[in-house]
Amino acid sequence: MTTTDRVQVGFRSERGPILAALMLCNSLVALDSTIIATSVLTIVDDLGGFSQFPWLFSIYLLAQAVTVPVYGKLADLFGRKRLVLFGIAVFAIGSVLCGIAWSMPALIVARAIQGVGAGAIQPMVQTIAGDIYTVRERAKAQGYLASVWAMSSIVGPSLGGIFSEFLSWRWIFFVNIPLCLVAAMMLIRKFDETARPSTRQSIDYVGAALLTVGAGALILGLLEGGQSWAWTSGASVAVFAVGVAGLAAFVLVERRVASPVLPLWVLTRRVLVATSAVGAVIGAVVLTLTTYVPTFVQGVLGLSALAGGFTLAPLLLSWPLMSSQSGRVYLRIGFRRTAVIGGSIVTAGSLLTLGWTTTSSVWEICVGCLVIGAGMGLIAGPALIAAQSSVDWSERGVVTSTNTFARNLGSAVGIAVCGAIVNATVGDDASPTELGDGLHIVFYTVIGGAVLLLIAALAMPGGRIADPEKS
Repeated sequence: MTTTDRVQVGFRSERGPILAALMLCNSLVALDSTIIATSVLTIVDDLGGFSQFPWLFSIYLLAQAVTVPVYGKLADLFGRKRLVLFGIAVFAIGSVLCGIAWSMPALIVARAIQGVGAGAIQPMVQTIAGDIYTVRERAKAQGYLASVWAMSSIVGPSLGGIFSEFLSWRWIFFVNIPLCLVAAMMLIRKFDETARPSTRQSIDYVGAALLTVGAGALILGLLEGGQSWAWTSGASVAVFAVGVAGLAAFVLVERRVASPVLPLWVLTRRVLVATSAVGAVIGAVVLTLTTYVPTFVQGVLGLSALAGGFTLAPLLLSWPLMSSQSGRVYLRIGFRRTAVIGGSIVTAGSLLTLGWTTTSSVWEICVGCLVIGAGMGLIAGPALIAAQSSVDWSERGVVTSTNTFARNLGSAVGIAVCGAIVNATVGDDASPTELGDGLHIVFYTVIGGAVLLLIAALAMPGGRIADPEKS
């Protein structure tokens, strides 16, 4: 590898084809998260089951979230390449089953299979990027990977609408098949995993099962509480009881097995606890904003759905741009200071939401989202890179997956809390002013989340965290 290739991050570098394959893998998960939103009514008209359609989103997020930690451990045992190819295969199978679904329950099951595949793809993409790029290069690589989510947020809803109107809603799933094939072929041909994983360790099947049941029940309770059942109902109490019992049993098992699926040391190292907290709060803040900012624009300002989506574009575009430049910052002042600057910017942007009223312009909303996105770019990537850089190859899969799991859990908590706030404060026939008042309470929670993000950044170790492999 030449010196030019070592420092270059882009499609023309020696690792360019691998980066392109990773971005394509990311697009599978990102596009699938946005393309279905505009097709829900068309799907319901065809299959029925209007009351069940929220499960199309919940089951996907649930299946993805609970499998991520397990995949992280398996990647450290068997290698990243095997796991990401497995995830692509499962995602492709789930996409085919979604496309041929004959009823809403069948589609929900197929979405669960998709989620199981996505649970392997997303953390493995981040882990492979951590393996093949140096600490100096990873920020720019993260910018490329994050840009996929920005593009998908713009392309996905439009593509879903086009398929639903001119072809069939089934094509929103069939379109994944060629993408899966191309991504898999590029990884098979271009990605040569040089590190040799050890397969001699036993697999902690009991721990994996307990973690899946415990975390699954906890996330299910957060997603469906106040929606499918009341928070104080017997069903809610039972689900959370199963979650707590499952996680308690999981901790007991992990303390005794030789090769735990989620080693408890990830909960004791300061850098990992702090960066996981950062991931959790980012998940909560981002999902809350992407859910309720368009609602504010449409319901309070009285503008179109297109305008609502437009206001999120600055957040989703400034994020990867700042992420790609964050390497220059953390190499000079360290991960912690960079994250603190990012958290401060997110907090400043969140405070701008308090000025949004029924007379606000779209540009005021865009400015707030732009500032928040810029701050996210300076804290999300550096926090993940700090966590990855604190461990060697054999632990990087677990660390990356733990961060992804924390972010998924934060998303579930954030949307549950804000959903409960909206349900309690906004009626079915609320006026724009009443809706605005209710959403301002949600924005106060965003500000609280931004403050927690700043506190988590301050809790990160100071100084520079050396890469064990000097890679």
